[in-house]
Amino acid sequence: MKDRYDVGMYGGSFNPLHLGHVDCIIQAANMCRELFVVLSCGTNRNEINYRIRYRWLYQITKHIGNVRIILLEDSAPTKGAYTEEYWDADARKVKSQIGRPIDIVFCGSDYDENSFWHKCYPESILRIFPRNGISSTEIRKNPYLHWDWLPEVVKPFYVKKVLLMGGESTGKSTLTINLANRFGTNFIDEAGRDISERSGTDTLMLSEDFTEILLQHKMNEIRAAERSNKVLFIDTDALVTQFFMNFLSDPGIEKNKALSDAIDGVNAYDLILFLEPDVDFVQDGGRSEVIRDDRETYSNQIKELLRSHGKSFVTVSGSYQERYEKAVAEVRALLGM
Repeated sequence: MKDRYDVGMYGGSFNPLHLGHVDCIIQAANMCRELFVVLSCGTNRNEINYRIRYRWLYQITKHIGNVRIILLEDSAPTKGAYTEEYWDADARKVKSQIGRPIDIVFCGSDYDENSFWHKCYPESILRIFPRNGISSTEIRKNPYLHWDWLPEVVKPFYVKKVLLMGGESTGKSTLTINLANRFGTNFIDEAGRDISERSGTDTLMLSEDFTEILLQHKMNEIRAAERSNKVLFIDTDALVTQFFMNFLSDPGIEKNKALSDAIDGVNAYDLILFLEPDVDFVQDGGRSEVIRDDRETYSNQIKELLRSHGKSFVTVSGSYQERYEKAVAEVRALLGM
């Protein structure tokens, strides 16, 4: 085998990218002065958005220096339908994009000499890397059972977001942390907890405080998802902030309502747990006695806010132990455990 080839090629759909792919790319790049990674994009197949897959490839190769990523589109409805009628045309597209003789083609051992890679590039050496049991197909069935097969850049795509909501003193914050500890992951607490006390009382909050809460909470969520282990737990959201904007008479409520609606429009939660007000109200020094005296009414107002924004949720009630058991069961079901 030559010490280094001038031009090499390694292709796939990377749907999703996994550590087996990463290992092959590293080895292929070591063997070539220039390696072209071909990202196959099925325009009629239900695949992860090609822009996301391109970014994954870029993130894991940008430090190498001799790797170029090119796109190859085809219209086959399934991978099984990607037959020889597509092969020659697509090989011509690849050769045209590379623009130079391809010395070596790399593939995994799930392909052989009868595959596209050998038949369409007969002038190139075929190098087959042994597969290590990692499978995109198995990952697609349940990524959470194969979490260790995913590169760090891919994991945020699969992170499930679980939102905990409810009125004051329903145990949201404690349950959020308990669930994060139970599932070995991270959480987001209320951005408004400290901001609401800047005037010593939440009844004299500035309109700018609500704006900051809305923006800060969303940014906390974006950053946290990059470090989550399968699931991210979130204590309250923009709609709860909107409820308190009304309750606390935000002087700039119209613009902050527009902002909260806009943030809610881009928020996407895989599970919403709504905690009912059927545990004891605990006064921590900053909770409203008005809400304390009519907890059911205010809880229902938050529910109605959720429904009016098209949100479905699972109610959680009973003792603290019953709440914990119900929440754990819902999250396990979400993760296919």
